[in-house]
Amino acid sequence: MSEVLIEARNVTRILPGVVPTTLVQNVDLKIFPREFVAITGPSGSGKSSLLYLLGLLDLPTEGEVLIRGRSTANMAEEERARLRLASLGFVFQFHFLLPEFTLTENVALPMRALGELSPQEIRERAEGLLESLGLGEHRHKRPDQISGGQRQRVAVARALANEPPVVLADEPTGSLDSKSTEQVFSLLRSVVDDRGKTVVAVTHDLELANRMDRRVHIVDGRIVADDEVDRAA
Repeated sequence: MSEVLIEARNVTRILPGVVPTTLVQNVDLKIFPREFVAITGPSGSGKSSLLYLLGLLDLPTEGEVLIRGRSTANMAEEERARLRLASLGFVFQFHFLLPEFTLTENVALPMRALGELSPQEIRERAEGLLESLGLGEHRHKRPDQISGGQRQRVAVARALANEPPVVLADEPTGSLDSKSTEQVFSLLRSVVDDRGKTVVAVTHDLELANRMDRRVHIVDGRIVADDEVDRAA
């Protein structure tokens, strides 16, 4: 049986208020190695909320999220943050690159935060990632000196910096034109096929979702369909 990388057990997220808002309700979900998973659903259905819970960026009101079998329910925030740094990479609709830093420096940030490599090792790994994604010649540039599609590829490089087993992507092609969308999708595909990672991506683009390996469909915070890959393949 494959190792479970991320597991949500009966996860519910409710925003408190005069009228509490349920974002995610009673979700059970397992994410396995080398999967390319699409999370789809109508606007406001809880797709991004679920992704943030899986990525430890938000905490469930009820239930728990496990990373490689470790419950995160009672972790101190510092321990949870370190686990997130080591085990999960993130790509968002907006690249969130720091404008004053070079591309190499942006990719280096997660490695510097984790603190397990020397400055030379960090620089070499950051430059190597950029080179592998076709951005080596731009490594000394700043984000405003490259295109939107290239910035999103830098964001993918940054997500891979600490060699996490899982990359979580929230509408990673949502702000891109069709050509850049195809380039970023192909890059995420290669993250799974060539690098052996798992990618879980929230997307409203059903054409892209249908080209992934598994589709989890959410309506009103609940999973209503989960078409899985054949893990024996």
